Amino acid sequence: MSNRASYSGPALLSMGFRTFFLLSALFALAVVPVWVLAWHGRLTLGGPFIATDWHIHEMIWGYTGAVIAGFLFTAVPNWTGRMPTRGWPLGALAGVWVLGRLAVAGLLGLAPLGVLAVDAAFLLAVAAMILREIVAGRNWRNLMVLGPVLVFLAANVVFHVEAMQTGTSDIGRRLGLAVVVFLITLIGGRIIPSFTRNWLAKQGAARMPVPVNRFDGVCLGAGALSLLAWSCHPGAATGTGLVLAGLLQALRLSRWRGQATWRSPLLVMLHVAYGFVPLGLVATGLAGWNLLPLAAGLHLLGVGAIGGMTLAVMMRATMGHTGRDLVAGPWLTAAFVTLVAATALRAGLPEATILGLSGLTWAAALWTGAFGAFTLQVGPWLLLPQMTRKQPSR
Repeated sequence: MSNRASYSGPALLSMGFRTFFLLSALFALAVVPVWVLAWHGRLTLGGPFIATDWHIHEMIWGYTGAVIAGFLFTAVPNWTGRMPTRGWPLGALAGVWVLGRLAVAGLLGLAPLGVLAVDAAFLLAVAAMILREIVAGRNWRNLMVLGPVLVFLAANVVFHVEAMQTGTSDIGRRLGLAVVVFLITLIGGRIIPSFTRNWLAKQGAARMPVPVNRFDGVCLGAGALSLLAWSCHPGAATGTGLVLAGLLQALRLSRWRGQATWRSPLLVMLHVAYGFVPLGLVATGLAGWNLLPLAAGLHLLGVGAIGGMTLAVMMRATMGHTGRDLVAGPWLTAAFVTLVAATALRAGLPEATILGLSGLTWAAALWTGAFGAFTLQVGPWLLLPQMTRKQPSR
């Protein structure tokens, strides 16, 4: 892809990660404070969803959907060897995402079916563009990535339809969360041990992460089945499946030598973020037995696993693709630590009063602070042209 340099448009539209990582970070800054205001009755949200459903939908399909698009539109060209989507097609796709956020917030004045059409158009376009590139590049091995994207789209449609029929979402909200968690186990299971192996090799370490084998397939299969069953019918039986899947994921994570990466904050972030997957699965499973509040497990997965993994991946991908050294530094390290603190408060102490504010409010403030720090540090990198790197880093 040596002709990438011939692109002469804005750097922001030169690769998908630039456009969608910046959009997702800015959205993360705004959406949680808006939710807190709505939660406290100080703001009334429009659109087809009740306030809780709006919060869930926009964190899953708004924020996370943009991160997924940014990741895929950067990874797929590397898989296929073809030029990345950029320029006006990329800008148009970003515009579709923005229209979806405005429609769901009720700012376009559309009827529920119109909101569904505008909102679903984004993922439909993402899936079509990914399929085009994989088929054109004959990169059949990565065609499996398209499956979760289509299920993610289907879950979004279900979410909208349920809201239209009953006034609130049910299966759709769980299925959307489940798809993102599965994507973390699928993609995280490829990049985390690979990045860890590369770093440990440079350190001259004797022990490496266990190579991918059948056990990883068992973990992925168990996770997919348990999450799907829970999405359709939460309860004691499917909760047990989540607990077992969580224990398998914990064992899988232990094989990746995370404890040896303590001198590389970027790697530690990936391992810690992935660690919220087994914690969240087990906690959500125990909620099926009424042993823990359901919100605890959901926010371990939502804030910890999804928020943490997306934040860590956006940091690393931006550094790698803009020619910067893979060094987190104090600013980005603090951003991730702040997000972990937000997870702990939201999952464990949402109703506690701390300095006159609830744990939920503090968690929201910490989430916002984490993405504020990320945006201030990484935002300029996304807007400026790529730096010249002396040697490639992994």
